[in-house]
Amino acid sequence: MPSFSNTVLLTLGAVNGAHAWGVLGHATVAYVAQHYVSSEAASWAQGVLGNSSSSYLAGIASWADQYRLTSAGKWSAPLHFIDAEDNPPSSCNVDYDRDCGSSGCSISAVANYTQRVSDSSLSDDDVAEALRFLVHFIGDMTQPLHDEAYEVGGNNIKVTFNGYSDNLHSDWDTYIPEQLVGGDSLSDAQSWATTLVKEIESGNYTSQAASWIKGDDISDPIAAATSWASDANALVCTVVMPNGAAALQTGDLYPTYYDSVIDTIELQIAKGGYRLGNWLNKIYSSKIAKRDLESFAKVGRAATSQPDLSGRSFLPDPRPLSRAKLARAAMDGSCCNSGRHNH
Repeated sequence: MPSFSNTVLLTLGAVNGAHAWGVLGHATVAYVAQHYVSSEAASWAQGVLGNSSSSYLAGIASWADQYRLTSAGKWSAPLHFIDAEDNPPSSCNVDYDRDCGSSGCSISAVANYTQRVSDSSLSDDDVAEALRFLVHFIGDMTQPLHDEAYEVGGNNIKVTFNGYSDNLHSDWDTYIPEQLVGGDSLSDAQSWATTLVKEIESGNYTSQAASWIKGDDISDPIAAATSWASDANALVCTVVMPNGAAALQTGDLYPTYYDSVIDTIELQIAKGGYRLGNWLNKIYSSKIAKRDLESFAKVGRAATSQPDLSGRSFLPDPRPLSRAKLARAAMDGSCCNSGRHNH
């Protein structure tokens, strides 16, 4: 168990609403990724974002959550999740063709923005947007309830945590991580990331880390992202609600349930950061560096067909709306309820 789990638990503070992994979790994923991004890839990313600070990824890690709450960004809400229509706790699995809706999902979004972030025909603003989306969505995919349709990803499972009434999704996104760390500032995230990197480098995660990125291929982002979603989704059955949702609604989730899941939350944050760093390195080495080299040999080269940058080509064939998709539509496509604690 990472040593950060032994820090003194502080009282939950007020937050402005629930985001996947919350501001704290997403920034921590980004800081872990920054540790594993190569110097060349870091320089490229800093140039794309126009930010050479030590928080160049962490500072934009929650931008996609802020954007989806605006009228201009409402369309992007479905990209924060994939609704696996399985049957927890007896069966957990992700089927991309079955589960990704017609408006897209986190898996199609990772594929699309992996393509867009390296396309030289797009404007600087579009490339920066693609990178901001990628940083966020790869983090989203390691939160198990962002890969689950049951009760709209746990949004409709009403629970009590540390004396407050909320929902299971919000607890996993925000309140459980903040109970561990004691805050949600960038400095809190950086401290947590430092602890997780130590676990990857020389602690409990050292023997596991290689398996987190095994088989990840930049030329097949759907397969890579599906494997990440499947890995997290399996935890819905084994960790998130192993005895079903009803068992979580008979008392306070703190401290017994908290103690049973906090190690997994730390593990998932570490995975997200390690995968993100590796994925950005692959984008840089396979796409950016290669493109820059090829730009010197453009003369005389036959024109090649350009990819469909709308992302439509990644979507599965349309299917009739299932009950899970209708339930999600009733939330206006959002990934999360507000998650405010009710006194």
